[in-house]
Amino acid sequence: MEASRTTKGKKVVGAKWVFRNKLDKDGKVVRNKARLVAKGYSQQEGIDYTKTFASIARLETIHILLSFAAYNNMKLYQMDVKSIFLNGLIQDEVYVEQPPRFESETLTQHAFKLNKALYGLKQASKAWYGKLSSFILENGFEHGMVDTTLFPKNYDSQFLLVQVYVDDIIFGATNEMLYEDFSKLMQTEFEMSMMGELKFFLGLQIKQTPQGIYIHQTKYVKN
Repeated sequence: MEASRTTKGKKVVGAKWVFRNKLDKDGKVVRNKARLVAKGYSQQEGIDYTKTFASIARLETIHILLSFAAYNNMKLYQMDVKSIFLNGLIQDEVYVEQPPRFESETLTQHAFKLNKALYGLKQASKAWYGKLSSFILENGFEHGMVDTTLFPKNYDSQFLLVQVYVDDIIFGATNEMLYEDFSKLMQTEFEMSMMGELKFFLGLQIKQTPQGIYIHQTKYVKN
């Protein structure tokens, strides 16, 4: 955010705090999260933004990726991008009100101008996907022909597959060195949480063994 400026003559988007618990595949609390979000529902299409976009993977693509990994004896791994929407640069002029309980006592009529996206904004998903996809494509990957959230990369006789779902990234390769290279590449640009082998994704619990990949939805059924 830039320094505070007067809101006179400017439309200001509201802001609020959201608190939630992040759960693991067994339903246990692993992290408490507090996040400042914009009240994007107050933005009007055609006035405050032109179009929205969300980098959501097709479930069919995930099924095919799991089958492909099992057939080629590939191990799938998962990483999480921290504060994803704060990485996306926005082109529009957007102002948000001062965060609740952190308002200035003297500059009560001031707001913040955003340089980067904020959770809740209609422009946030598009800005984040633009940042991420540009970085991946600049490093030799290609867009999937059917699902644009899938990014393959060929290395002569080896290859690496990357699947993006908002802030979750799963990837698999035919060579273990490619795993490490991709992990290091992503960490040079983004703040990442390495989550190890893929175990839980889009409601699917996943177990990878030398005999194959098994999926179930025990947690979903219990809920």
